[in-house]
Amino acid sequence: MDTPEIETPETPETESFDAIFAEFERTHPRNPPSTDGNATNKQINATVVSITADSVLCDIGFKTEGIFPLALFTDARQEVKVGDQFPVSVKGRDTDGYYELSRIRVAQVKDWTSLEQAFEEKATITGTVTAMVKGGFTVDVGLRAFMPASRSGVREAADMEQLVGQEIRCRITKLDVEDEDLVVDRRVISEEEDRLTKDRRYGEINEGDIVHGTIRSLAPYGAFVEIGGVDALLHISDIAWQRIANPSDLLTVGQEVQAKVLKVEPATRRISVGLKQLLSHPWDAVPDTYTVGQRVTGTISRLTDFGAFVELTPGVEGMVHVSEMSWVKKVRKPADMLKLGEQVEVVILGINPAEKRLALGLKQALGDPWATAADTFPIGSVIEGPITSFTKFGAFVQLTEGIEGMIHVSEIPSNKRLETPQEVLKLNQVVKAQVIAFDRDRRTIGLSIKQMIPSSFEEYIGEHHAGDKVTGRIITITNNTATIELGEGIRATCTLPEAPAAEATTTAPALDLSALTSMLNNRWKGNTTATSTPTAETPQPGQIRSFTIATLNAEAKQITLNLT
Repeated sequence: MDTPEIETPETPETESFDAIFAEFERTHPRNPPSTDGNATNKQINATVVSITADSVLCDIGFKTEGIFPLALFTDARQEVKVGDQFPVSVKGRDTDGYYELSRIRVAQVKDWTSLEQAFEEKATITGTVTAMVKGGFTVDVGLRAFMPASRSGVREAADMEQLVGQEIRCRITKLDVEDEDLVVDRRVISEEEDRLTKDRRYGEINEGDIVHGTIRSLAPYGAFVEIGGVDALLHISDIAWQRIANPSDLLTVGQEVQAKVLKVEPATRRISVGLKQLLSHPWDAVPDTYTVGQRVTGTISRLTDFGAFVELTPGVEGMVHVSEMSWVKKVRKPADMLKLGEQVEVVILGINPAEKRLALGLKQALGDPWATAADTFPIGSVIEGPITSFTKFGAFVQLTEGIEGMIHVSEIPSNKRLETPQEVLKLNQVVKAQVIAFDRDRRTIGLSIKQMIPSSFEEYIGEHHAGDKVTGRIITITNNTATIELGEGIRATCTLPEAPAAEATTTAPALDLSALTSMLNNRWKGNTTATSTPTAETPQPGQIRSFTIATLNAEAKQITLNLT
């Protein structure tokens, strides 16, 4: 990506170059000696003596070798080998003490006529920076010229000082023979060379290439990587397989990286590169690492309307759907139960390597409370818990974590017909109820408050004991077991002695109902004498007989009798 350079402020228009030169002329003699005895415009012959990974060393007849960047030859698609000779000029010395060489063959201008021709042709000329002055530099191009600081190609003050004494290539941008006003521009040459280099580089880089680069800058959406003179965008999604919040979490400016070219757009000069594409995909190891039913621990990385994503390892995520978050609660938003960065234990429900998807369950890791609910809450048991919610037809009571039971409006005691349970019960009210129904498959438990209120059965048991003589009516006989009615809603069982099959009958004889009613009323007053006696010795349905109470079970609401 090309990024605009920051312009150094130009010399104010109100202050002309003529004034600047006039000021300089008063304080400096014409044609001052070179400030760097090592720099010369003279062409000398150089012989290549060594080639390194990035430089070409040459013998130029001095005590120290001269040096070229190897890129000058490779960029120009030229081969260079030890022993090659060519004319060069010395620009100065680098930080290691080597003479910096130039192969530019530009005639040194000697007079105004040559300068005028170079100005008209926009030709490149050479010159030597002789001094720093207000607003820029003086440059010896055969005649004295001025170069604005903003057109020098350097920004820092230290770099400007090092430019003094250096041989440069430049172009004349202003020429006034009468006033001897000569202005040159070095930056335009560098920019043209950069454009040529970039054009060549854009043509050389192809999708799929592995390139070496340097992180030039960071942005919230990625990083810019300099690769051989051009910039490429490294998007945040292509830095690593795992999700990262900011590129600075993994990268630093100046860091050298290896990247893969993902896309090249010559028309717009855009290049996209990626780092993670050079790493093995984390999903490659998933089939060998995880199995369905396995319990694993991960971190909540994202929350959506339909579920939560859990990162198990960098680059490997699974999703917990809202339906797999709770056994009982209807989760509307994952954020109601989970938060970003939270560590959770989940169970793997499914693995799809082709689509790189993992289905996870949160509630499965907590254990299914319904697995033992039948033993914990058997029918007939009494529970106590708070009212958690209402519907029009009933109230829900929390029995334990993850299990609720429902009290239907018909099982709520009231002296009137209830339209809604809220007419009697309140939210969070603690109630006692009896389990009257249990459905494991549908995960429902039916409760009743009404069953907790004492009835005639409890009263009957409270008034009688085992061994008491009682009277009752035989209702049915099945397999020598008779069902006996002792009172309204009060039933008991009695095992009968074996009887001949011919004597068994299922048809009730005519019965004096008035006598039965009188008998049932008398039993509450302790009168156990029958008002009617059996008409046959063999027990038959409809007979009123005398019995002895064998057992009384108040909890199970069971009474067993023996025939007297």
